Amino acid sequence: MRNTLPVEAPRTTCCPGSVMSLSSALETLANYRAHSSRASHDIVEKGKVVLNSKAVSKLGDEAWSFLEQLALAAIDTGDYDLADECLGQLGTKFPESPRVDILTGIRMEATERPELALKFYDDLLEVDSSNAAAYKRRISILVRIGKVEQAVSELSEYLDTFYSDLEGWVELAELYSSCNQLRLSPLLETQFLTNETSVPSSQIHFGTTSPISRPSPRPQNPFYVLQFAETAYTADDIPLAIKMFMLAVDIADRHASEESVPTGASIRAWYGIKLVSISSSVALILNQFN
Repeated sequence: MRNTLPVEAPRTTCCPGSVMSLSSALETLANYRAHSSRASHDIVEKGKVVLNSKAVSKLGDEAWSFLEQLALAAIDTGDYDLADECLGQLGTKFPESPRVDILTGIRMEATERPELALKFYDDLLEVDSSNAAAYKRRISILVRIGKVEQAVSELSEYLDTFYSDLEGWVELAELYSSCNQLRLSPLLETQFLTNETSVPSSQIHFGTTSPISRPSPRPQNPFYVLQFAETAYTADDIPLAIKMFMLAVDIADRHASEESVPTGASIRAWYGIKLVSISSSVALILNQFN
């Protein structure tokens, strides 16, 4: 058996302080990737340390994740030269990668006209109609340029195929809310949560009250359920709101002990339950006077 030596962090010919700076930068960037953190300015700052230290080639397979992370952060901060540098290296390594294509599209969205970016994603979908990321980028552009009804239509068609995409369902509900379709938005949400389905989402239009057709996974993120509950409360659907707030508490406190103090999503859900209870009490009092 060969003896293996521990791998050291890539070194530079600079002073010891810069070696420590490089090591710290690599550790921080890896932590951001692991937690999907979008600290764009810090990522760009530390990413430049890695690039200037000529350390990318020593990162192995992690180099490509690093370059993708840095490209997105550079686009976020408007450092397009840096983004292009990262995309160039990724494109050379993966010349026909759908993932690199989407990064290229995001870069295009930052500086080109929306019509050009839409055409770019249309071309990607013509080559591969199952490219979910291209669908979602296209829909996000439609929302951004104010074509909300077209975005709703295309997102509904997308969800008929990619019906397990939780973020897609949340986005569809948000779009309905933005169009003041508050009765339809919680309907979409509760059907998604309970798996009670009967009609394709692409057949749901403004002003209808038809449920959705496809089975979907129950979300484990309490903040998604909170959003559903708050939308139902805004739509004055008190029974649905209380049901969703209590489900959010159940998910948030699933692994908590009886002695633990509610935090985060749990506090917000309990506050929602309090608001619903007050609304119900007020409604009951008003009915007694009618």
